[in-house]
Amino acid sequence: MTKSKRLDHELPPATEEWGWRYHHLGIPTDKQMPNEKYIPHFKFYHSGFPESPFGIEWMRFETDTPVHPLVQNLPHLAFEVDNIQQEIKIHDLRVITPTNSPGNGIRVAMIEHNGAPIELIEFTNK
Repeated sequence: MTKSKRLDHELPPATEEWGWRYHHLGIPTDKQMPNEKYIPHFKFYHSGFPESPFGIEWMRFETDTPVHPLVQNLPHLAFEVDNIQQEIKIHDLRVITPTNSPGNGIRVAMIEHNGAPIELIEFTNK
C-alpha cells in the first residue's frame, strides 16, 4: 500500500525507491560567471559544477536559446539514472525536452513535475 504523504524525515521516492542519484542543482543567472563553458547547440554557458562540493551549476542563456523556458527561468534538480527512457516510461513522466546529448558520453532529458524542471542525466561511458 502506497502512503499518500511523505513524513519530514523520509527521503523522496526518486532517491529512496527509484534509485535516482543526485547530480547537481542548475541555477539560471544573467550574470557572467567565472570559468564559463559554452554549449553552442543550446546557446548557453554553464559554470561552477567542477568547483562546487554541492553540485551547484550556473547557467546563462543567450536570448535565442532553444532551451525550454522553465529551465531558463527556474532552478532545476538533476538526477543521474541508468536508463533515461526506461525511467520516463516506468514513472509516466512529462517530458519537456526529449533525450539529447549535450556532450560526448552524456545523455539528458528534462521533465516537469508540479511546475518544476528536473533533469535526468545518463552517462554512457563512465
